[in-house]
Amino acid sequence: MNGRFALFQEFLKHPLQIGSIVPSSRFLEQRILEAAAVASARTVIELGSGTGSTTRAILRAMPADARLLSIEINPHLHALVECIDDDRLIAHLGSAFELKKIISIYGLDAPDAVISGIPFSTMGENEGSQVIEAISSLLAPNGRFVAYQVSKRVVSLCQPFLGPEREVVELLNVPPMRVYLWKKNTA
Repeated sequence: MNGRFALFQEFLKHPLQIGSIVPSSRFLEQRILEAAAVASARTVIELGSGTGSTTRAILRAMPADARLLSIEINPHLHALVECIDDDRLIAHLGSAFELKKIISIYGLDAPDAVISGIPFSTMGENEGSQVIEAISSLLAPNGRFVAYQVSKRVVSLCQPFLGPEREVVELLNVPPMRVYLWKKNTA
């Protein structure tokens, strides 16, 4: 309950930064993990780790030698993620707008998967495009970008950089959530 209360409390303080007032359901987490192919990824980036519920699911699913860079802008929620005891996790307090700089700080390989729960619907078009461009340029060949969103706004932001999306809706989540998948073209 501590994580749920913290998420709700931070949502009330910063409603434009937080995508949902309830942590992701295990059903949503499973859809995200499958879409991102986390089980075979070597480097994963999570944007908007919230209370760390999805972070823990990623860590359980990814290989023992993989790395997870989890970026959270909210200091209170970041503190929850920072408490996760797993040597594969890098918990970073910062903004997705600085993605290129952050990945270079840690000397990570190109990510096989970027998973995002940040609310693109509350960003301006330029800001959202900046984040998507960074994701697109950093992804490894055949890398996957997975965004779980209430809104469809991320689709229009991604199309110029990553092309058409695949979409599924997870109804067993509060609220029901769209899970979008893009694969980086190698051509």
